[in-house]
Amino acid sequence: MGGLSFKDLKDKQRAIRAGFPETMGLRAHRAISWIGRAEACGEDDDARFIFLWIAFNAAYADEREFQSIAPGERAAFLDFFGRLAALDGDKRIYKAIWQRFSGPVRVLLENRYVFNPFWQHHNGIDGFDDWEERFKASSRAFGQAFQAGDTARVLSFVFDRLYVLRNQLVHGGATWNSGVNRAQVHDGAAILAFLMPVFVDLMMDNSGKDWGKPFYPVIA
Repeated sequence: MGGLSFKDLKDKQRAIRAGFPETMGLRAHRAISWIGRAEACGEDDDARFIFLWIAFNAAYADEREFQSIAPGERAAFLDFFGRLAALDGDKRIYKAIWQRFSGPVRVLLENRYVFNPFWQHHNGIDGFDDWEERFKASSRAFGQAFQAGDTARVLSFVFDRLYVLRNQLVHGGATWNSGVNRAQVHDGAAILAFLMPVFVDLMMDNSGKDWGKPFYPVIA
């Protein structure tokens, strides 16, 4: 099951962009540009991950909303992921999670180093002494969503963990090409590299739907 390439997306965008609403046109243009930049990184998983996360920010409705919701409580994103899953008639997202990335997704969810309460506790922040119980509860909830085939909820769990990894990289909490966190960076980049083009492709196929107004429009 091969993934969509930057060229695939760009060719499609050029062919149908005249029919895009302005906000959707900007969203697709920006997201595809960062997917292309990620492709150019080759084997540099740190850079690929960061550029693909920028592509996610470009595609997602409102980055401010993502920042404001406490880690582990991002049920609000079920709406975005739910819409994508509902529009995915070929079940590309479902098949990717349950077949191609089943192992990496489970490993990611079992990794305490990308679980935000673990770091809250180890940084001495009050109220997180029970991080282990929270971790177990999160794992159980993820397992239930996985068994139920609930694509939207599984994506919500996955992106919750990927967000912690994003913070570690962007805020200088990791060393470039470090052997310490190599597995999660590699797997995270691989998961995003497949999912982000599918997300953008689905959005272009449904450009008339309200995908939200970019917070940073082009202002002359």
